[in-house]
Amino acid sequence: MLHFARRLVPQAFRLRSNSCLGPRPLGTSRRYATQAINQMLQIQQMEMCADPPSRGLVVGVFADESDPNDAGILTPAGWRYNVQKTNGRLLEVLRMSGPMPKRGEARLFFAIEPERIPYYSAVAVIGLGKECLGYNPYEVLDEQKEAIRRSVAAACRVLAELDTDRIEVENCGHAESAAEGAALGIWLYQELRNPQGRIPVPSLDLYATKDEVCDIEGWRIGLQKAAAQNLTRQLQEMPSNLLTPTAFAQNVVEVLCKSGVNVEVKVEGWAESQSMHAFLAVGRASCEPPIFLELSYYGTCAEERPIVLVGQGVTYDAGGLCLKKKNELFHMRGDMTGAAVVVATCRAVAGLRLPVNIRGLIPLCENVVGCNSVRPGDMVKSMNGKTMEIECTDHEDVLVLADALLYGQNFCPKCIIDVGTCSGYMRQALDESAAGVFTNSEILWQQIKHASMHTGDRVWRFPLWKYYSKAVRSGGRSDVQNYGIGRGGRPCKAAAFLREFVPCGQWMHIDATNVMMTKGDEYEYLREGMAGRPTRTLVEFIAQTICRDTAPRLGK
Repeated sequence: MLHFARRLVPQAFRLRSNSCLGPRPLGTSRRYATQAINQMLQIQQMEMCADPPSRGLVVGVFADESDPNDAGILTPAGWRYNVQKTNGRLLEVLRMSGPMPKRGEARLFFAIEPERIPYYSAVAVIGLGKECLGYNPYEVLDEQKEAIRRSVAAACRVLAELDTDRIEVENCGHAESAAEGAALGIWLYQELRNPQGRIPVPSLDLYATKDEVCDIEGWRIGLQKAAAQNLTRQLQEMPSNLLTPTAFAQNVVEVLCKSGVNVEVKVEGWAESQSMHAFLAVGRASCEPPIFLELSYYGTCAEERPIVLVGQGVTYDAGGLCLKKKNELFHMRGDMTGAAVVVATCRAVAGLRLPVNIRGLIPLCENVVGCNSVRPGDMVKSMNGKTMEIECTDHEDVLVLADALLYGQNFCPKCIIDVGTCSGYMRQALDESAAGVFTNSEILWQQIKHASMHTGDRVWRFPLWKYYSKAVRSGGRSDVQNYGIGRGGRPCKAAAFLREFVPCGQWMHIDATNVMMTKGDEYEYLREGMAGRPTRTLVEFIAQTICRDTAPRLGK
């Protein structure tokens, strides 16, 4: 053995020193003294060259989370894969690996298939909880669909970290929710990174066998909804110096005109002709001119009354002369969340070809400090003639929305829905659990609540009492004030202010301030950063307005 070592070391040293002269030509391999080592290296190189692109598979298992001894039951698709492809090995190894995965958890297995080169390089088994999960009236949530989203997203994110080229996901009992979780989970904003440094994003497919009914339509709908929320996240994440009102309008034209949505870009002169003085007052301090976007989608006859969507489009909110705190300024690029939600919703409605007419109104501007900034105590007049006193320039959101709400009355709408980020106090009230809803219609509230139950992106209703209307009308110098008297109730006062500019008809205000961002630890399908909420809920709400039966049902 000593003689062999002495003879091998100089040979290895010569190989190492020769390698410094330059790279070996392709197809060559290292040569060692023993033939066995050379044969082993040759086989390894052949296998390395023969490896197909990596594929991942996601299947589910039902188990009682409170019972660590529960043996678990695979989903029908998972059971067929277990029997036909692994000869029962998948379930055997899963039970040997410990307690069954819980909701939101995924467990990876490698080389499960007996073939020398398996079709799926990795298989993720996800926890779906009990089989009897369904609508929970106390949580106002369909727990089965939410479990599918969370677990599928966790599995896809882990598989994506392994540089998996393609991920196939079984429907887990609801293909739409599986598609939403997968597409939302693997998305991340990296447009501004160097292409060589970007994280590869795998392609997604629905896993199905020949003897199984494939819900490809549900899968397609889920991908459309997830793509809409990802579009919202993309617009939110773009830095404000690159997404000015003009750049926002250009992006919207590029995104929507290909999908069949008409986009009209109206400039500052048009807003002046419409007497939108409140909207223009907010944006006059910035060197970026304000822009008003009008989106039109006709899914049915032109005589049908449209649903009007209004999105707050403050592309950056510094607070004006009432400057925000330093730690708040960094995230104010997302103050145009309402505008992004409306744009993404219009694209999703067009992609799903829903038989409904939509009119989207988006006032775009910047609220910054400048020589022409609006000052506390200034008075402006709205389109309906009411005078507004600007008590605080940091509460400009309601000023921007007010003129758009009045303009929306021109289309004789079925209902008006506005989305904005009007009060930071929503974070203290609800955290990330749900967006706030204010409405003068019980029908709209029931519809949006049912929609949020299906999507998992919940909403919660706040009061719209005369108490708050009185608080914003109590000033003696003007008709309404954008701050109002009293110390608390800021979200309710903002909604009461907006109600002054909705003279009649069904109206709903969604305050998305607290769901604009996420810490990344509440929902497995949302990474840390901008959340894109409540886009899917708004798309589902519009879809349910054309359906007869939208009431939730209790689980069996």
